[in-house]
Amino acid sequence: MREAVNGGLGPAQPSVGVAQGVWKAFGETQALRDISLEVRAGECHGLVGRNGAGKSTLVAILTGMTYPDRGVVRIGGEVAPPLVDRAAWQHLVACVYQKSMVVPNLTVAENIFLNRVTSKYRGIVNWRTMRSRARQVMLDWGFDLDINRRAHDLTVEQRQIVEIARALSVGTRFLILDEPTASLEKVAIERLFERIRRLKESGVAILFISHHLEEIYEVCDQVTVLRDGVRVLNRQVEEIGQEQLVEAMVGAAPQQETNSAVASQVVASPRPRLEISHLHIPATLGPVQDVSFTVGEGECVGLVGLQGSGTTTVADAVVGLRKPASGEIKLNGKPIQAGRVDATLRQGIAYVPEDRHARGFVPYLGVEENLTLCILDRVAKGGIVSRSSSQTVARRLVKQLGIVASGLDQPVGQLSGGNQQKVVVGRALARQPEVLVVVTPTVGVDVAAKEALLNVIDAARVHGTAVLLVSDDLDDLRICTRLLVMVKGRLVKEYQPPWDRHVLITAIEGLEPASAQGYTETNGEELS
Repeated sequence: MREAVNGGLGPAQPSVGVAQGVWKAFGETQALRDISLEVRAGECHGLVGRNGAGKSTLVAILTGMTYPDRGVVRIGGEVAPPLVDRAAWQHLVACVYQKSMVVPNLTVAENIFLNRVTSKYRGIVNWRTMRSRARQVMLDWGFDLDINRRAHDLTVEQRQIVEIARALSVGTRFLILDEPTASLEKVAIERLFERIRRLKESGVAILFISHHLEEIYEVCDQVTVLRDGVRVLNRQVEEIGQEQLVEAMVGAAPQQETNSAVASQVVASPRPRLEISHLHIPATLGPVQDVSFTVGEGECVGLVGLQGSGTTTVADAVVGLRKPASGEIKLNGKPIQAGRVDATLRQGIAYVPEDRHARGFVPYLGVEENLTLCILDRVAKGGIVSRSSSQTVARRLVKQLGIVASGLDQPVGQLSGGNQQKVVVGRALARQPEVLVVVTPTVGVDVAAKEALLNVIDAARVHGTAVLLVSDDLDDLRICTRLLVMVKGRLVKEYQPPWDRHVLITAIEGLEPASAQGYTETNGEELS
């Protein structure tokens, strides 16, 4: 059960972290609009919102990583120090991010006192003092961890403990936990919640960011909801129900049902194009447990879930970036070569990655070279690329996707974000794949580019390509013919169009009980 407000310390506790009337823009994008937030000593304050709501920008401001354009930030009752004074910020506030910030080759003690002197002689480390202080921090806060262990030998939970201990050892009393449970098992999550309760009792103020709304009710006293850079709700947790919280995050839809414009065009295929059976994949972020589903010719199946739910892990396995521990993936009835990207490409599986900059294109190569990277075997004669064949394919794709460039030789790194993404999608379609795996295809592009990209993906589906679309953008999902919801590594729900966006978000947040044996349609029938 959730504890009393402010951990029993009462409402009169002082404010530790305050943002007042904060605005922040990046170019033409207004990330935050007049945001106010107050986190008190002994309180765990939940911060929730969909991706793009402004949570990360607010955290960057509260931790001194960027200035607000307008507004005031106070930490520990004082106006926040200048950004350049990192030592002052380190004493006032600390953030434990979802991605671990420990140094793997250092010990626990060395990580706790990273970049801090433990000797009166400058540049000399007093190892005995450092280990003694680190051990005392562990004892003071009830952390059971060997200070001499190397960080690379620690579990995700133990690395998290090191980061919390590092912050507390400096004297920080304002702690931000950014998606702290995303990579933790259920038992580890319970231990984390118990640590949070102990920290609250000692007067530490905690800002708790999570996509899992049930956790807000478990450990938070107050909750703030951001939507499109605006604070839309701030209330005591015990005063708000789950439906109200989801409504605040999603907003009132113009229509309750999200209609799929493509459902009527789907012709049932006698045999699935892509088959995934009992897939198990261990992963630090997003492990997959016993996942099975199919994608047929002319289908666009949406795989949707929170970060860490396992959706992108499944996509990576299909394209050969991850090798499953068990289970099978078949293309047209034949097993693919698991863990081999080159093999899956030859077999007819194409991929549009989540991060176009890291995986999507070669920035210093031209539009033509990027578009034809995956079909060099088809545009070459005797091992030499035919420029005319390459240009013919590139021109067709440029026209098909509406890519705006000064010419086929213009480096893709010089294009706008929307045109870069069109090149990535074009490269995937160049082989005319049997299966197209697409992960968050419209992230960071404008409205016009978004429409063009979704239209091209849908056109590929209409012409017979089986599409697996991984996205948590509700607008992307409108081209899907079927939706599968994943929660914590398992498939839990299936939806046929039209779907209710509020029901869908509730399922994605894991707020409804899910069957352990299978997943459930919107009518509640069990699927085998």
